[in-house]
Amino acid sequence: MFEVINWPADMAPSRSPIHFTNELEVAVSPTTIWCLLTDPLSWPTYYPGVSHVELLDGHATLQLGSRFETNLAGQDVAASVVEFEPMTRIAWAGGPKASPSSRAHHAWIITPTERGCHLWTEETMQGPLWIDLAKEAPDIFWRTHEKLLRDLADVAVRREASGQS
Repeated sequence: MFEVINWPADMAPSRSPIHFTNELEVAVSPTTIWCLLTDPLSWPTYYPGVSHVELLDGHATLQLGSRFETNLAGQDVAASVVEFEPMTRIAWAGGPKASPSSRAHHAWIITPTERGCHLWTEETMQGPLWIDLAKEAPDIFWRTHEKLLRDLADVAVRREASGQS
């Protein structure tokens, strides 16, 4: 049985006009996935549209409370890690700098399986900027996260094959 997302009340799916879920079974260890998710400098290798990530607190990897800036969905975004259970779950929340009333909460759950792990990612989004983007292409965020999962899995498989975690 898989876990559920720990939503902050104000970002719960029932309160968010944009909500989507993506999942994938991957034949790699949870440790490999965890290392990729918590090392945002590796994100450009698998995260669609991410070309840079700047960690703002002097950390080498993400941890609870870590603040970072990146570019997602063509937007300069500021976010922070709001949930952090090593090897199991991580979530960050933030939004585009150009639209302070637009926010997102992106959560991940990693569950060990017999053949590797199950990845579950779920996101809610609120605010005019995200809604306008969704009006232009209603499934854009879901499709982007499908690609994100496939690309993350590919990078993770290559990492394990080369002996890295």
